[in-house]
Amino acid sequence: MSTTYINLAQIRLGAKVVDATDDFFADKARLISPELPVFIPDKYDDNGKWMDGWESRRKRVPGHDHCTIRLGNRGRVAAIEIDTSHFTGNFPPFASVEACVSNDDIPSDTTNWQKLVAKTTLQGDSTARFDVSKPGPFTHIRLHIYPDGGVARLRVFGEIDRDWSQFDRSQELDLAALVMGGRPLGCNDAHFGQPENMIAPGRGVNMGDGWETRRRREPGHDWAVLALAHPGLINRVLLDTRHFKGNYPDQFFLQGASCTDLSDPQILDQAESWKTILEPQKLSADHEHEFALSMDQPISHVRLNIIPDGGVSRLRLFGHIA
Repeated sequence: MSTTYINLAQIRLGAKVVDATDDFFADKARLISPELPVFIPDKYDDNGKWMDGWESRRKRVPGHDHCTIRLGNRGRVAAIEIDTSHFTGNFPPFASVEACVSNDDIPSDTTNWQKLVAKTTLQGDSTARFDVSKPGPFTHIRLHIYPDGGVARLRVFGEIDRDWSQFDRSQELDLAALVMGGRPLGCNDAHFGQPENMIAPGRGVNMGDGWETRRRREPGHDWAVLALAHPGLINRVLLDTRHFKGNYPDQFFLQGASCTDLSDPQILDQAESWKTILEPQKLSADHEHEFALSMDQPISHVRLNIIPDGGVSRLRLFGHIA
């Protein structure tokens, strides 16, 4: 069953680099920066060449370096991506990855770590992706590099593992929220911004922090499909076009369905035929729009349709778990 995963090691989800044996040349915090890594030829700092990632000094003693990331939410891991972009003569030749469950910010020395990626060869200025057979859930990830060097980015793909027993059916929740476990399944276009941004925490910080399609020059309209964090009944929709002024959609409408035992590609294939749960509504520039909704059957997925194209900063689907 094919599934679309999110990066669990995102700063906006609360992830944080909490420990490293050494980050002399490049701050460990940059290992999970959201931006694509860059190379600035003439940029130096007090310790030498500035690099966009985590980089330790040349090791002159036995051992190797490692770096620990605390995930913002407990999650089940499906794949690990190690990116050595722009590290050429200073990348580690080998790496491995472990994970654990801990209530501490920095896991103690007695913590039981599980191997997710065995010691493997890395290449410079490239990206390596590894499937994970022990999904967890986990709270922390530890990247080992042998013996030293620099890694631009670490991405931990998976799904948030939410304990739904702590919520009752009377509690209103944003069922599409990324932090709750909502995730995008796909869209027809994401030229200027990804659908995942729509369900991220907070309001959009700029026009790039949303979902935006290219200018449509043919008939039809654009769409994105989202999986709710938990099946539920939606009673309130908030759609925010913040920062989108000359490029907001003219209208939007929502479709929804309850999908069980289907893969993500199967869900995407049938989404166009789902029942409309909110009829087309007019939108305006740089504005939060709110709409009431009445549902008698729970849904697990929604399709957001924007007419004909444009950008959406945030989409909130408030409701109650079923």
